[in-house]
Amino acid sequence: MTTPDLLAALALGVVAGLSVAVPVGPVAVLVVRESLVRGRPAGLAAAAGVATVDLAYAVLAVLLGAQVTRALSGHEDQLRVAGAAALAVVGLVGVVRWWAGRGASSIGPAVREDGAADPRLVRVWARFVVVTVLNPATALIFATVATGLAGRLDVTPGVLVAFAAGAGAASLGWQCGLALAGAWAGGRLGARWHDWSAPAGSGLVVLLAGWVALG
Repeated sequence: MTTPDLLAALALGVVAGLSVAVPVGPVAVLVVRESLVRGRPAGLAAAAGVATVDLAYAVLAVLLGAQVTRALSGHEDQLRVAGAAALAVVGLVGVVRWWAGRGASSIGPAVREDGAADPRLVRVWARFVVVTVLNPATALIFATVATGLAGRLDVTPGVLVAFAAGAGAASLGWQCGLALAGAWAGGRLGARWHDWSAPAGSGLVVLLAGWVALG
């Protein structure tokens, strides 16, 4: 294994990570919504949750690419519809929670007074891990693009780490960009628009979920 091999694996990982992260879908909308409504710390926690799943899928793409492709072959429609239904539920729950908790405060600071991480941010991270796992686009894209790219590599521990690091870093960078953009917009919206941004974002997730279900 040489340095060029590691750099090639890293570059392929970046391509795979961006191929998953860049297309705008329900999860991207949820990341923006989270940061817009609850602030930058919550948005970054959401971005980390999405990138965690992308990193895990990158590892699976290298280790089990052919097996994953065979397992998913012929089941794309079922996965798409099931995932879209789950995302629609997430959006509807967001609308219901907004209605029930109108006037509630945002998520607050990223750390507590004693310097420990806010457990609410851990919950945000965990929630976005689950949401990303439910998103069919993530699994399907990695099953095609990422596994195809990984098939060009001679799988060794170093190559695996480089490919996964590239994919995870690319995903995290993109998702953090979305979160920071949402937080920036949230800080500049007037009170009236800010109050309506939560249900609007959740409603858009429901619409995008319907679009995903229709293929």
